[in-house]
Amino acid sequence: MPEPLRCTGRIDSNELRTSCAMIFAIEEINNSRKLLPGIRLGYQIHDSCASVSMTVKVAFQLTNGLDEVFYTGDNCSQSGMVMAVVGESGSTPSISMSRIIGSFDIPQVSHSATCACLSDKQQYPSFFRTIPSDQFQAEGLAKLVKQFGWTWIGAVRSDSDYGNNGMASFLDAAHKEGICVEYSESFYRTHPRSRIQRVADVIRRSTAKVIVAFAASGDLRLLLEELSREPSPPRQWIGSEAWVTHPDMLKFTFCAGAIGFAIPRSVIPGLRDFLLDLSPTKVAASPILTEFWEDAFNCSLEKSSASDKKLCDGNEDIQKVQSPYTDTSQLRVTNMVYKAVYAIAYAIHNAVCQETNSTTQCDKLSKINSRQVFTQLRKVHFSQNGYKVSFDTNGDPVATYELVNWQKSKSGSLEFVTVGYYDASLPMGQELRISKNITWVEDKTHVPVSVCSDSCPPGTHKVLQKGKPICCYDCIPCPEGEISNATDSLNCFLCPKELWPNAERDTCFPKPVEFLSFSEVLGIVLSAFSLCGACVAALTAVIFFRHRTSPIVRANNSELSFLLLFSLTLCFLCSLTFIGAPSEWSCMLRHTAFGITFVLCISCVLGKTIVVLMAFKATLPGSNIMKWFGPLQQRMTVVSFTFIQVLICTVWLVVSPPFPMKNLTTYKDRIILECALGSAVGFWAVLGYIGLLAVFCFVLAVLARKLPDNFNEAKFITFSMLIFCAVWITFIPAYVSSPGKFTVAVEIFAILASSFGLILCIFAPKCFIIVFKPEKNTKKHLMNKSQY
Repeated sequence: MPEPLRCTGRIDSNELRTSCAMIFAIEEINNSRKLLPGIRLGYQIHDSCASVSMTVKVAFQLTNGLDEVFYTGDNCSQSGMVMAVVGESGSTPSISMSRIIGSFDIPQVSHSATCACLSDKQQYPSFFRTIPSDQFQAEGLAKLVKQFGWTWIGAVRSDSDYGNNGMASFLDAAHKEGICVEYSESFYRTHPRSRIQRVADVIRRSTAKVIVAFAASGDLRLLLEELSREPSPPRQWIGSEAWVTHPDMLKFTFCAGAIGFAIPRSVIPGLRDFLLDLSPTKVAASPILTEFWEDAFNCSLEKSSASDKKLCDGNEDIQKVQSPYTDTSQLRVTNMVYKAVYAIAYAIHNAVCQETNSTTQCDKLSKINSRQVFTQLRKVHFSQNGYKVSFDTNGDPVATYELVNWQKSKSGSLEFVTVGYYDASLPMGQELRISKNITWVEDKTHVPVSVCSDSCPPGTHKVLQKGKPICCYDCIPCPEGEISNATDSLNCFLCPKELWPNAERDTCFPKPVEFLSFSEVLGIVLSAFSLCGACVAALTAVIFFRHRTSPIVRANNSELSFLLLFSLTLCFLCSLTFIGAPSEWSCMLRHTAFGITFVLCISCVLGKTIVVLMAFKATLPGSNIMKWFGPLQQRMTVVSFTFIQVLICTVWLVVSPPFPMKNLTTYKDRIILECALGSAVGFWAVLGYIGLLAVFCFVLAVLARKLPDNFNEAKFITFSMLIFCAVWITFIPAYVSSPGKFTVAVEIFAILASSFGLILCIFAPKCFIIVFKPEKNTKKHLMNKSQY
């Protein structure tokens, strides 16, 4: 036969205090005149030793009413029949017990089993608890971790129903909050030391500065002892209620600064006096109290040869003992037992008692069963010592926690300090409230940082590192033209068309507007050349006017010369319309003025060339050709050629005129204000017509360049047309390829270059003779056949 199950080891003072609190509550109820008047509750208390097998044994004992020491006197109406069970302290034993007694509809009210799995009413229909489910605690811990910006954490847990289910709930909640877990390790107090060492080594090697521990105090104590043997880098511990307020854990000083959720601290009036009311007779009557007494005072109540302890002399004072049993300043789980007992009492009260005429009548001989107690337990709603007690459809209470911090007292010892509260019934985002300053690991006052990668500043976006969790990423600057204006942005977004990022790429600013203005250097230079050219043309006209009767002026068709100088002045001045911000009128004016003035200019040159040719032909015997190309015909030629260009420009302006536009495509980072052509056909028709006249004029000038006059104007016209054609042939590819405002600059340069070419080639030699060589300004010299 196997050995009978026996508990070994030392007594847990916390559990002893919990048992005594249950007795205190039952006696308080039995002495109450309002709750179950005239009815006394009996009880049995068993030690399960945190063992599943022992719990199962006790569950069968309670279910069958088999206990040799159970009181069977006549004063007990339902001797041996269990109405309800308070317990178990752990989740795994509670699961085992609930599967057994749940089949008999015996309600079970746990004061400390927090596994979320016990909320499943299909598997555990008769299970209730006064302590919140770990589902709420797991979600609260995830919110706590998120609150302090920790996105890279480690996780350790007890390899039990409590630890595995609690950690699974936490990891799920943490994932939803965007928290990454570097490692998740499990262990149990019965595992070999090598397993505990492996978990400790994982913690030492990790980069996560924060550890969330969902573990029973007995399990975590072994891990912390292992960590204390070989100091590891400082870690910020986040604890579940099972260990974070356990007084025995405070000896691990390297965990100073730990924070975690705890069952709210409470006060039970009269409990301390009840706990300390231990007379030698009462102690001797209970083997459990006897063991506790002898262990607390290191003496023996009875003389025994097997024990080397001294005999207790009766002067022992329990009030002087520093033990969890006597410490009622941190009543947390103890109050859960107190409320569990009262919940069962209220359920029985509602089943056997009735309110009549403001008095309560209870039938103490009423035969009730556990099913009735179970039904009433689901409905209980009361307040005891200011603490509300009720159960939801899953048998769970309202989840409220204290946020507890391990802080050093003035004496240097660690103590539990409540620094905040968590209430799961409050609206989302308001559940966690911190009311006091928190002391962190290494006694620091600033929040430790635990991230896999630092936050990406605005102007960058996150790019995940291959093969690593989402919290590990690189910060990549936004591409050109895109910004991110938030920390840890996943993507960059394009600025609107007329905006462009600043240097940091975190804000969109209006793009600088660019056009050829009068205030910039290039605009000033071109304007100066334009005005200078106009002045040269005007000065030439003045010189010609003052010497209009001189042979050289009269010989070169003074009327066409003055008209040419006038048109050249307009050509120089029309370049000014290309400078400045484009407007609707300036766009139409600049192209049409340029086209018409240049045609007028070329027409004059063409007229002069024809005159030279006709004049030579007229010198031949019998020729009267000049009568067909007199002054009237010359004027009509100029007017006709110019009218055609006017007609082309008019059609262009009517059909599709040039208009101002914002060029957003040439440059990404700025806006070019320019004149759109409107109709490209109209623009190239204007240029083509000018080119046609220039080529025609050039051909005629080439034909007349070797005429025998001493001063042959045709060769100067040839040079001017050569320059003109060269400039405008070069202009076309330069115009097409020049970006932005330089397109306008190229066009102005072409206008100025061709205009200067005309005035220098045609008029400069004449002005030089008029001003500096007056002796050559004679009819005789001009008619001389020698070459000039």
